[in-house]
Amino acid sequence: MNEKVEERAVEIVAHLMTLSARTAPKARGMDNLVIRVVKQEDLSLLAHEMRRIGEAQERGFFLRDAGTLQVSDACVLIGLKKEPTAGLDCGACGFPTCQEMLCYEHIGIEQMEMKGPCCAIRVIDLGIAVGSAVKTAALHSVDNRVQFSVGLAALRLEWMKGCVICIGIPLKASGKNIYFDRS
Repeated sequence: MNEKVEERAVEIVAHLMTLSARTAPKARGMDNLVIRVVKQEDLSLLAHEMRRIGEAQERGFFLRDAGTLQVSDACVLIGLKKEPTAGLDCGACGFPTCQEMLCYEHIGIEQMEMKGPCCAIRVIDLGIAVGSAVKTAALHSVDNRVQFSVGLAALRLEWMKGCVICIGIPLKASGKNIYFDRS
């Protein structure tokens, strides 16, 4: 298969992954995800930000992940908005009520820029959506890897407006899985 045809096929699978994430079950049927496909022309910007974070914070895995992202065919970003909460007042977030959690100022580590606290039920929704998306990639034989590092770089670039957490899923069609077979 021609390399350009493979890249286009991966891009189509990326869009199918967004459908899987969007239609994944969510608590109380409330969707608070932001989903974006990053095409090849923007992968370099994302990889550059990952390298910047990795060098500034001496986090080698950001540099490693930036290298594989740079040669990926596409990437799916799935982010979680802070609101609405599940409205269950379950306390799993560490606060007695959802309203108290929402009123609390950001307590995350500033250099990491995740915007916790988060509704634990909504974080589970994010996990289910990510799982549904990677299932779709696997069904179409597209190599992928769930990466926190990619998501953080997307947040830093402000590509996922309103999100408190973001996960990146880079995609590649090749003879060797670049995300796991790193030797």
